[in-house]
Amino acid sequence: MAQTASARRTSLHGHWSSRLAFILAVSGSAVGLGNIWRFPYVAGTNGGGAFVLVYLLCVAIVGLPLMMSEILMGRRGRRNPVATMQLLGEEEGSTPNWKLVGAGGVVAAFLILSFYSVIAGWAVAYIWAGASGVFTGADAQRVGDIFADLTGSWSRTALWHTAFMAGTIIVVARGVERGLEQAVRVLMPALLGLLIMLLGYSMVAGDFARGLAFMFEPKLADLSSDGVLAALGQAFFSLSVGMGAVMAYGAYLPEEASITRTSVAVVLADTSIALLSGLVIFPIVFANGLDPAAGPGLVFQSLPLAFGQMPGGSVVATIFFLLLTFAAWTSGISLLEPPVAYFMESRGLTRTAAASLVGGIIWVLGFLSVFSFNILSNVIFLKGTFFDNLDFLTSSILLPLGGFAIVVFAGWVMCENSTSDELDPEAGQAYRMWRFSARYIAPIAVILIFLNAIGVLSPVLQALGLTD
Repeated sequence: MAQTASARRTSLHGHWSSRLAFILAVSGSAVGLGNIWRFPYVAGTNGGGAFVLVYLLCVAIVGLPLMMSEILMGRRGRRNPVATMQLLGEEEGSTPNWKLVGAGGVVAAFLILSFYSVIAGWAVAYIWAGASGVFTGADAQRVGDIFADLTGSWSRTALWHTAFMAGTIIVVARGVERGLEQAVRVLMPALLGLLIMLLGYSMVAGDFARGLAFMFEPKLADLSSDGVLAALGQAFFSLSVGMGAVMAYGAYLPEEASITRTSVAVVLADTSIALLSGLVIFPIVFANGLDPAAGPGLVFQSLPLAFGQMPGGSVVATIFFLLLTFAAWTSGISLLEPPVAYFMESRGLTRTAAASLVGGIIWVLGFLSVFSFNILSNVIFLKGTFFDNLDFLTSSILLPLGGFAIVVFAGWVMCENSTSDELDPEAGQAYRMWRFSARYIAPIAVILIFLNAIGVLSPVLQALGLTD
């Protein structure tokens, strides 16, 4: 029998002290390298304004319903993602084997953090590089050498990976209110403040008019079907759904908080920071004659080149990579929480023990990603290095499959009484729109993301004459 409003569970790990704390926490989970590193280069390689327009539409009709689905399931279950999916499956008269979906999310979070922390470590290292003036006057060759020297040294990369993981473990070990909440209450405002400072600099020192036009003048002729799929994928990945983090955070959401309004606030915050990041980066890129379609190297190679030629570039570089580190840190905290909550509940560990154990294992696994750029760089299998394969496994397979299963469960397995109970008092037009998208639009969209990610969709579109 479905859980009733009078028989609410309580979280085993405490609650967020307020709706604002939850918004900051989930926004911190969503805002990460995907917004400040990935969004600008994906937008840059897919035509700018037209991509941004499609991205915003995808966030509204796909990302928001997915976010609402994962939060409502987390709050209804009030357990770690594995236990939540098992409990809800049984309550809805289905099978407890839905716990495998929760387990997949926990595993995905575990694996993602192991290589995410390596990239975040680069950002930490670049804070020092910027502050010490390493980029000042550097040409493209020198900037490329700086990055190659960092990634080519396993000891240096491991040092920064270790520092990032240590900071993440410490925060999670302190608990929901004393650790997670206190961290995001400091980091998120600091992140926004740094971003606004950089925006002001970009408006003065960059080609702001051209950057603004590039991002917000949609030239539909520049957008291909691949660009539409890239926008759909970015909308999905930037919100951190499908990996259990949002579900775990939802378990701590106070009962009186509105899931609909909270989800809208999170999506708006996440999207705004992605757009602001673009407005910081593209004017600097254009002012220095760089290519906005530079790809993944945009942040770690193209921007340092620009910083080195600009007045006050060392200060700006330091602030930018501090911003990137804060964004990565808030996401890293959310990635560690699901497996920690699972080990606490399933093994009876204290939070400190669980955070230390899980974080320690992730730290050790991260060395394989560290080595992928140096001593194991020539060990190639399937999709490339160990780092490449782990990235493909998580982002192309585990996350889309997890997101698909979550939205199907919320839209088709959970009865209307259960979902409307969690989404009240907004269960009018907003609820009907959510339910329609959760049942039809979002599942189809996630299937397209999955097929595109594994390389199946492009040949089909080519055969139909829908892409080059």
